[in-house]
Amino acid sequence: MITELRTERLILKKMKVSDSSSLFKIWSDLEVTKFMNINSFTDEGQAIQMIEMLDKLYQENKAIRYSIFHLESNQIIGSCGYNTLDFENSKAEIGYEISKEYWGNGFASEAILKLLDYAYNTLNFNRIEAKVEPENRNSIKLLEKLNFQFEGTLRKSEKSKDTFIDLNMYSKLKTD
Repeated sequence: MITELRTERLILKKMKVSDSSSLFKIWSDLEVTKFMNINSFTDEGQAIQMIEMLDKLYQENKAIRYSIFHLESNQIIGSCGYNTLDFENSKAEIGYEISKEYWGNGFASEAILKLLDYAYNTLNFNRIEAKVEPENRNSIKLLEKLNFQFEGTLRKSEKSKDTFIDLNMYSKLKTD
């Protein structure tokens, strides 16, 4: 699994513990974490634990999470990656978040397009999925802009912040 991907304005680098300070600032923002399945972090140790858990999934070839670096400033502005990698069925689920001060600049689209390109053209995957809370209008607009198809609502399918939540399933096939 490649640990660095580049776009015109971004570098996606496999997340590492040394990124914890920057990621803590993002993951402690209530607006950023509103639709994430984590509570906003209150200390950097939580970010370190998250990165270590994600690294364990990477070591098991089950997932990979990238820190998103803004090329011009070399600052971490978010993260993205494959929440699950299913090589047997040639599919993955993606996830992403961007620091609030960088919202509305197309960075999430740029990062997701790179994830799609890598999944389809290098991993030879057939399907990419994204699960989004129905109230997360910005993420839904982004996925629709990238031609993901709405497949339906998974009712009370996951526990987030101690509550079972609905999730809308979106997908994009290699042939779409």
